[in-house]
Amino acid sequence: MSLRLHTLPTLPRAVRPRCCRELLCLLVITVTVSPGAAGVCPTACICATDIVSCTNRNLSKVPGNLFRLIKRLDLSYNRIGLLDSEWIPVPFGKLNTLIIRHNNITNISMGSFSTTPNLKCLDLSSNKLKAVKSAVFQELKVLEVLLLYNNHISYLDPSAFGGLSQLQKLYLSGNFLTQFPMDLYVGRFKLAELMFLDVSYNRIPFLPTNRISLVPEKQLRGIHLHGNPFFCDCSLYSLLIFWYRRHFSSVMDFKNAYTCRLWSDSRHSHQVLLLQDGLLNCSDSIINGSFRALGFIHEAQVGERLIVHCDSKTASANTDFIWVSPDNTLLEPDKEMKNFHVFHNGTLVIESPRSEDAGVYSCIAMNRQRLLNETVDVTIKVSNLTINRSHAHEAFNTAFTTLAACVASIVLVLLYLYLTPCPCRCKAKRQKSALNQSNAHSSVLSPGLAGDVPADGRKAGAGKRVVFLEPLKDTAAGQNGKVRFFPSETVIAEGILKSSRVKSDSDSVNSVFSDTPFVAST
Repeated sequence: MSLRLHTLPTLPRAVRPRCCRELLCLLVITVTVSPGAAGVCPTACICATDIVSCTNRNLSKVPGNLFRLIKRLDLSYNRIGLLDSEWIPVPFGKLNTLIIRHNNITNISMGSFSTTPNLKCLDLSSNKLKAVKSAVFQELKVLEVLLLYNNHISYLDPSAFGGLSQLQKLYLSGNFLTQFPMDLYVGRFKLAELMFLDVSYNRIPFLPTNRISLVPEKQLRGIHLHGNPFFCDCSLYSLLIFWYRRHFSSVMDFKNAYTCRLWSDSRHSHQVLLLQDGLLNCSDSIINGSFRALGFIHEAQVGERLIVHCDSKTASANTDFIWVSPDNTLLEPDKEMKNFHVFHNGTLVIESPRSEDAGVYSCIAMNRQRLLNETVDVTIKVSNLTINRSHAHEAFNTAFTTLAACVASIVLVLLYLYLTPCPCRCKAKRQKSALNQSNAHSSVLSPGLAGDVPADGRKAGAGKRVVFLEPLKDTAAGQNGKVRFFPSETVIAEGILKSSRVKSDSDSVNSVFSDTPFVAST
């Protein structure tokens, strides 16, 4: 048996030492990097490939020897108190989830997240934050979920979330907020992609209902307001009733958690369920006003062009729209209709609305794969301005006539009161006239003295007396039309009536009521 030994080829002397040095350097580098690259964890943490958990380890900052390619880091239940630019000593370029809940964080400085620019989920819940200052999250350009619930936050800077253009969910429940954060939806720092906002169980007493109407419906659906100490108000009630009728899950799922404070007097109040019928006796006009402000009730005049938009949360470039009229007619884009036209972006145009076009129109939005769809109901009211003006003109005429009659009546009453002679003066004048008349009737021609009248005159007038009588009615003493003479004339009248010339009763009465001189013979 023979052994054949094969020798390795020899290297030149000049090359051999250089090669050994390169191999040694490579070995040193491999040993240095291997622990991190192989996922060797710090003694205070638990690692699973790209997930690291360092919970409840009494840490005050991030360990410096962590595997830099991790994607999820959990630092819950530690004693981290301040987030500044040095609290993470090394960059983590692939980290997308950072959990720092249940620590003692009281402040966040600018630049705190400069070493984690690719975070998509940040959990800062259950800490001791009192305010969120200006642009502290500005490095997190791709952040989608931010959890700040169960803190002591009472103030949000309008630009606190500026730069979070991809933020979709924001949790602010269980804080001390006293105002609804409208800056998230309107203004310079609004978040167009924010579809979920939880501000439940804060200290918000009122809502800016007039400004909330500016928020698109796709964002309205994700606003959670339950558990706040609202004051009972018809505008708030109408807003929540509208959301309830629209089947918003934020109201449907937490209906019994919406309460309001109802005051029985200036000192006493009690909590009542807000979403119950007849609680506040709010009129339908107020509720419909909220519907109209939110864009789901449109009013048009006969013959005037009306444009209605389909406000769907699923709207995108790959969305198809179909409208359904009150008579169940399908209104589709590029389909010739006599009075309707639907555009590809979901806008419905009624060229010349008629009274019969009024009703509830449904907009159906669905993606090209028909896997997702949404229905939005819109009420359209059509009124005839000409008829309304006619009724208004008739009502104005009636009101004007009534007013003119009232004014005329008042003028007549004033004329009667101030232009009629004074009754007192009239009575005095009448009494004076009656006294003069009585004296005149007392001057009855009777036989005069012999010295006053010549003898011939006495002879010619012997046995005759002329008396002028004018009857006066005394309503107090006379009855049944009988005439009563003046008391001073009683004896004279009896003497005249007992003269030798006898008359019947009728003749006597006629003589009394006649203007002809009455002649009595003696």
